[in-house]
Amino acid sequence: MAFHFYAYLSRMRFINRWGLMRNTFPENDMEHSMQCAMIAHALALIGNKRHAKSYLPERIMALALYHDASEVITGDLPTPIKHNNPAIKSEYKKIEELASSRLLSMLPDDLYEDYIPLITPDTKSDEWRIVKAADRLCAYIKCLEEAKAGNAEFREAQAGIEASIYAINLPEVQDFMREFIPGFTMTLDQISR
Repeated sequence: MAFHFYAYLSRMRFINRWGLMRNTFPENDMEHSMQCAMIAHALALIGNKRHAKSYLPERIMALALYHDASEVITGDLPTPIKHNNPAIKSEYKKIEELASSRLLSMLPDDLYEDYIPLITPDTKSDEWRIVKAADRLCAYIKCLEEAKAGNAEFREAQAGIEASIYAINLPEVQDFMREFIPGFTMTLDQISR
């Protein structure tokens, strides 16, 4: 019997993000998921090493890698549509749950249980909080990169996302903002010195 879980997930590269915004360069879900996984892993390490946290960095990295997996079925609904109307937000949540169930059904029985916490994570956990913080940081980085390329389309989004990041009460997030985010505003020559 053939299973299509990984073949389906490989199509994340065809799901474009920021659909209502004029992009200088496109970003897809697969690229975003990798960046989010790297940043979530870094946040977990910073939390453990500097702030006496006991995160499992590799688990958090895996959660981040799969955090948008359902979008391979649903597509990426733009944030202004997804979050600005409570009825749409509620219905989209149901659609995401159905998509996650469908993805899980594409696995053999002996792997199914291992993927449940990755595809349908505990959204109230500290681990998920780190993933969502990494997701916000990725959105902020996208805004910075678009601004660096001269695209003013993301200016308002950047201000709102930045404010939301500074409101996250996690010192590891603030450390990342202070120490790593400035590099995203620089040129290759500047970061290579």
